Amino acid sequence: MNMAVQIKQPGGPEQMELVEVAVGEPGPGEVRIRHKAVGLNYIDVYQRSGLYPLAMPLTLGMEGAGVIEAVGAGVEHLRVGDRAAYTSNPPGSYCEARVMPADRVCRLPDDIGFETGAAMMLKGLTAQYLLKRVKPVEGLEPGDFVLFHAAAGGVGLIACQWAKALGLQLIATAGSDEKCRLALGNGAAHAINYRSENFAERVKEITGGAGVKVVYDSVGKDTWEGSLQCLRTFGLMVCFGNASGPVPAFAPSLLAARSIYVTRQTVYNHIATRESCQAMADDLFAVVQSGAVKIHIDQRYPLREVQQAHRDLEARKTTGSTILTL
Repeated sequence: MNMAVQIKQPGGPEQMELVEVAVGEPGPGEVRIRHKAVGLNYIDVYQRSGLYPLAMPLTLGMEGAGVIEAVGAGVEHLRVGDRAAYTSNPPGSYCEARVMPADRVCRLPDDIGFETGAAMMLKGLTAQYLLKRVKPVEGLEPGDFVLFHAAAGGVGLIACQWAKALGLQLIATAGSDEKCRLALGNGAAHAINYRSENFAERVKEITGGAGVKVVYDSVGKDTWEGSLQCLRTFGLMVCFGNASGPVPAFAPSLLAARSIYVTRQTVYNHIATRESCQAMADDLFAVVQSGAVKIHIDQRYPLREVQQAHRDLEARKTTGSTILTL
């Protein structure tokens, strides 16, 4: 038997229960993985609350790391005993062990620990596609300004470091002076406390009125209008989350003054094939192994304390990455 965190209906953190579930053998194209650590991400909140509707009962969790216990027919890139990490649909990582599709599970290099693996796959692959695969029409070159909201979070701290390694001038926003200092300490060129400053005005000052080529925004409703003001002509608005709520409907004419591009992205389209998932993971592993990007695990909660972990995440009390331990 196996302990897992499930919800029977959408709602608050109190809906999550630790229950005992059976774990079977993997079928064709599947593996069984026993987790050593599990990642916590804001998408888990969206799924728990019902913002992203899913069938019930639901085991939450999109990210984990552990050891492969069994391999189904047709799986060639993993063997029993391999150390592995993943971010994958369908959800289900909040558990001791699970059977899951193998195509998004990657062998974890020996010099990257399980906790790091669990903390970095969804967040690190998100930073990878944002900086490497979702680019403005004029491209990104060393010295270019980009704006990154919630830069002291798990994705943000990885992006700060990776952007610096790429020669980009990342302007970070965060909700406290402490979080701004954290972003600056991880490679951000500038940091703005959006609670005490108008971030759109500060971006104009920093860029000499030119604006940024790209805004990377996982906050949503609260930052949308200000973000558009920060973009230069032909700039790109990249929405990849909505922590403050969904962006309201808008008229395309709103973008016309500077011919702004808008896109809504998700990591799971970028890792939709085995080949693309492995290539992106290899890039992530390499930048972590080089030391250019360090994965900050600032919070650890036992699996049984998952309700408190969600409360802290929603209250924006967390920085860096958060994991559940087993």
